[in-house]
Amino acid sequence: MATKTLDDLFHETLKDIYYAERKILKALPKMARAAQDEQLKAAFQQHKDETEGQIERLQQVFEIIGKRPRAKTCAAIEGILEEGEEIMEEFKGAPALDAGLLAAAQAVEHYEISRYGTLRTWAEQLGYAEAVTLLDATLQEESKTDAALTKLAKKAVNSAAQTKAA
Repeated sequence: MATKTLDDLFHETLKDIYYAERKILKALPKMARAAQDEQLKAAFQQHKDETEGQIERLQQVFEIIGKRPRAKTCAAIEGILEEGEEIMEEFKGAPALDAGLLAAAQAVEHYEISRYGTLRTWAEQLGYAEAVTLLDATLQEESKTDAALTKLAKKAVNSAAQTKAA
């Protein structure tokens, strides 16, 4: 059995997040349609636009390492998105729907933040300076999205879920 290196792990993880981003891109419009709060709908739409750019950056990273962009099924994102689907079904029309959607979106963001932070660090270790820049740009976007979702949850979505039920 061949020895697996950090370079191999970097490539496998890159394929994993490439798959995840493409799945997220498909899920965001559905989440936007399901959301009741206009700001949450807008946040999902904005993140869809950002995700398109993030996929392009990932394609550039594949190019930097001399590999063809290829996805590998990501069980983690499948599970997170499945939970989001369950929330949309179980809470459809309910006051807590938006709070659940927002929580599902943050689970996605936290997964992405973890992956991009790891990939950036590995790219640095492997000497892929241009990849570091691309991965860091995406990491910063994901962190900003997470912060914006937290602010929206605290400002409007969570209290709306609570007060409508009273």
